[in-house]
Amino acid sequence: MLSYFSNPQRFDGLARRVIPVLGVLTVLLLGIGIYLSFFGSPPDYQQGDTVRIMYVHVPAAYMAMALYAALAGASFVFFVWRHALADAAAEVIAPVGAVFTVLALITGSLWGKPMWGTWWEWDARMTSVLVLLLVYLGYMALRAALEDAQQAARAGAVLAMAGVVNLVIVKFSVDWWSSLHQPASVIRFDGPTIHSSQLWPLAIMALAYTMLAAWLVFYRLRSRAVIQRARQIERRKLQAARAAQSTQGSGA
Repeated sequence: MLSYFSNPQRFDGLARRVIPVLGVLTVLLLGIGIYLSFFGSPPDYQQGDTVRIMYVHVPAAYMAMALYAALAGASFVFFVWRHALADAAAEVIAPVGAVFTVLALITGSLWGKPMWGTWWEWDARMTSVLVLLLVYLGYMALRAALEDAQQAARAGAVLAMAGVVNLVIVKFSVDWWSSLHQPASVIRFDGPTIHSSQLWPLAIMALAYTMLAAWLVFYRLRSRAVIQRARQIERRKLQAARAAQSTQGSGA
């Protein structure tokens, strides 16, 4: 499948069909999710309306982790099989994941101030999510710092795969160490503990974030491919112009 879509024309055809569908789903799900989150769900009996930050924060944190898993997976595929599409996917996923991580950290601080009385606490969950952001930024900086494209791709892949260790820490930090964060209440072996009146808006917002992230990744992948084709055309024109000049000079 990956080899099939490594062909630029095939991938472009797929992207042209997928991008509009993802865009429509994102708008619809965000509209429904925002309405249910702010008008269709009740205030929390302890947190009041402050709990509504959850509908922005939790999906953002989920996407920060999911996108890093996708980044690491694409990096592994490139590192083992040298698929150019996998490397391109990893490169475009990184900034998208970094944005969701920033959103998770900001909304977490906004939620933490009224609940815990502090904007920031160096507990395991907060610190590991901050490290996740630094790994995203480090990946992008490493690729930008190396001039050789293949060397940058390989070095970035190694860093992305190594960062999976921190991803595991983010997930299980509230179970392994004492933390201000409550334990997992949605993704649990024994099922969600959150009430359905809050679970459904949260699930729809998480799905909307997923569609948005997928739209951004496909859009950036297609844009990257278009830019590369334009550069190839410019190089060919330049080479043809030089060849023509060389031929004219030899004739003279």
